[in-house]
Amino acid sequence: MLGFLIGEALRDLRRAGRVAISAILLITLSLAALGGFWLVSSNIGQATDHWRNRVRIIVFLKREAGTPESTALVQRVTAIPGVSAVRYVGKAEALGTLKEVLGKDASVADQLPINPLPASLEVTPTAEGATPDGARVLIERLAALPEAEEVGGGSQWIDRLAQARRLLNAIGFGVGAVLALAAILTVTTATTLVLHARRQETEIMRLVGASELMVRLPLLLQGMMQGLLGAMLAIWVLIGSYALVAPGLEPLVHQTLGVERLSFLRPYDVVGLMFAGSVLGGFGGWLARGRREP
Repeated sequence: MLGFLIGEALRDLRRAGRVAISAILLITLSLAALGGFWLVSSNIGQATDHWRNRVRIIVFLKREAGTPESTALVQRVTAIPGVSAVRYVGKAEALGTLKEVLGKDASVADQLPINPLPASLEVTPTAEGATPDGARVLIERLAALPEAEEVGGGSQWIDRLAQARRLLNAIGFGVGAVLALAAILTVTTATTLVLHARRQETEIMRLVGASELMVRLPLLLQGMMQGLLGAMLAIWVLIGSYALVAPGLEPLVHQTLGVERLSFLRPYDVVGLMFAGSVLGGFGGWLARGRREP
């Protein structure tokens, strides 16, 4: 029975001709667009996670503390909700770090009459403390410390990166939805043409007692085949685009976002695209309605 249904679906697909090809191409475009935005979004998400784990909040102190006092201060700040770790940075260490940053121009720092850099606390927030709301609350708590002169750092730019990712997802789903709707309508048109071409055959099947499901199942399979073919083409388009673009973009992405390598879609993402293509095509095939003979 399954072989008969698949054979009928393949025959109906050939009957649809150019309209079926158009439907397959539209499904390819919609899933390639969705997969492309999905691919960019996943890499932005990778960069966001990479940098969110490296968020540091710097608390500049009014004066340098002695060892017992700094140890007590570190313990007190560590107990604040949203703080994962705290490191005390003395004035001498801060000046040494500045010299490392200056490199060959480090001699400029040696000519300073006094060390102008303040002592500070380098605060590593927890995952909750690195979120927009958590970071805002944590900064307010750190600024309220009697020893604090100023608080700098935070995760604002990382949050903007996350917002860009959400915007990109919304645009991708919007573009994919519009193209998917066009693909469904084209599949429906192709299936309707097939129904019209085989209307006498379907009426005979109904007269001999075939159920409506048995009559329409080959049309559903026809749509699913179109969707699956479109999804497979879309995946190959994404693979080819990634192979061409990724090697040239990786150095730039590494310098700007700190991501070593651009990642491709995960296996379950690929399976998801194939499933989405089959659902699109099958839905379009199921929506088709033919005219019954009077």
